Amino acid sequence: MGTRKLLIAAIVLAALSGVLWWSNKHPDWGKEKTPETETPVLVNIPDLAIEGIDVQKKDGTKVSLERKSGKWAITAPAPYAADQDAVSSIVSALSPANGDSVIEAKPGDVSKYGLTNPTLTVTVHEKGGKTEQLLIGDDVPANSLVYVRVPGNPKVYAAATSLKTSFDKSLNDLRDKRLLTFDQNQLTRIDLAEGKTNIEFGKNGQNEWAIVQPQPYRADNFQVEELLRRLTEAKMDLAAPAADQEKAKKGYASGKAVAVAKLTDSSGTQTLDVRKSGDDYFGKSSVVDGTYKLAADLGKQLEKPLDDFRNKKIFDFGFSDPTKVEIQGKTFTRSGSDWKVDGKVMDSSSVQEVIDKLRELTASKFLDTGFGTPTASMTVVSNDGKRTEKVEFSKDADSYVARRGAETSLYQLDAKSVNDILEASSKVKPAASKK
Repeated sequence: MGTRKLLIAAIVLAALSGVLWWSNKHPDWGKEKTPETETPVLVNIPDLAIEGIDVQKKDGTKVSLERKSGKWAITAPAPYAADQDAVSSIVSALSPANGDSVIEAKPGDVSKYGLTNPTLTVTVHEKGGKTEQLLIGDDVPANSLVYVRVPGNPKVYAAATSLKTSFDKSLNDLRDKRLLTFDQNQLTRIDLAEGKTNIEFGKNGQNEWAIVQPQPYRADNFQVEELLRRLTEAKMDLAAPAADQEKAKKGYASGKAVAVAKLTDSSGTQTLDVRKSGDDYFGKSSVVDGTYKLAADLGKQLEKPLDDFRNKKIFDFGFSDPTKVEIQGKTFTRSGSDWKVDGKVMDSSSVQEVIDKLRELTASKFLDTGFGTPTASMTVVSNDGKRTEKVEFSKDADSYVARRGAETSLYQLDAKSVNDILEASSKVKPAASKK
């Protein structure tokens, strides 16, 4: 029991000694805190006023950022493309950068706060040649605060640690890590060179993706957008150890060619050459130097054959509401919220059932030949009358072969899916009379 009491006394004595040491080292702590209730504003620089930012660390390393043609770029220690979101977080932290409280109004020695050689020195270059600085020193013991000072202002402030975090960025934190930097909104063409097969995608009159080469085909927009998403997410791992970087270099050099993706937007064409070694994929971009390991999902997306990018849906109206549907000579016309046949209002739920079946009508595979004498036809008008899709069907044993308008592509469908539409349309009856 005596030993326990001695242990407790020792702990209390150590704690009191620590408080005494801190009090002697910072005699003014707590005595000169601002009596004002307003939050101290350290700097307040609007986004559009900033032309450049330098972030220098205590060890002398510095990253310089410059706004060029509305976009941020890294200019030092070497020119690199910048991650716009990462730089924006720095910019937003400057408008305003707030303190928490005043530690000393007129300090005699700021070295005790780590402000003689600051942890971070943030220099902001504004329009008109004006320059402002923010000096961030040591962490405040036992608090989520840091010491901060603004040159020209004698006061030493405490500020939230999150302010320091906003500026404490390395070169790799601020670099644009994308292997391809195309503007997806301005993209006009995608080329995939896969061995002996070249697939080219372009935009059609409906601003939808279409297959241009090896032949004009309708494209599965979901698959094309998924490919674009994977290409957009392809990034450099700048933090990878040297051994991994060397492995990527060797894997690319010895790997089997998977595909060369070429993407063209308003600024030009970028390429990504992808190769496979074992189960791993490696890529080399025209945008940045070096070779990098790629996500397996991207490699597998690039390995897909042509038919996986083709649209197996028979109709393209998707989730837009048709204005007219014709099946075997029976025409349904939408008038407001009503569907009519020969001027008579039809049961809307049964018409909607037909539309849903048309929307989901999907081919099981593509054919080059096999279309015989048409035995059924269906037409859907949508997009406020701007899109008309006419499809003819010929019976082939236990399946149907479909042909869309003047297209050369043929689609094989399960007989039941077509027969269900024919049967559902024939059963549509006039709406029940209102009492």
